[in-house]
Amino acid sequence: MMTGLDETYYFVYVLQSLKDGNKYTGYTKDLSSRFEAHQNGEVQSTKHRRPFELIYFEGCLSQTDALKREKYLKTHYGKMYLGNRLKSYFISRGKK
Repeated sequence: MMTGLDETYYFVYVLQSLKDGNKYTGYTKDLSSRFEAHQNGEVQSTKHRRPFELIYFEGCLSQTDALKREKYLKTHYGKMYLGNRLKSYFISRGKK
């Protein structure tokens, strides 16, 4: 059974600012708490861009893998991947 996921995985996530439409990519061990921290303005790099919507996340089995994946998703090719992966989401929202 799939219990204790937050104890097993590191999560790579993408937030979209509802204020300016820009995206933020990060990784964490506790996705729920990290998202709440972003929403509450407790993260220096995003506090001026609140509120956020969680639009994507992946689970990784190690911190090293999560960090590598985060770095990839921040590259040109990673952004292209996310654009293709979330294409129907963006179309339904009228966003790119």
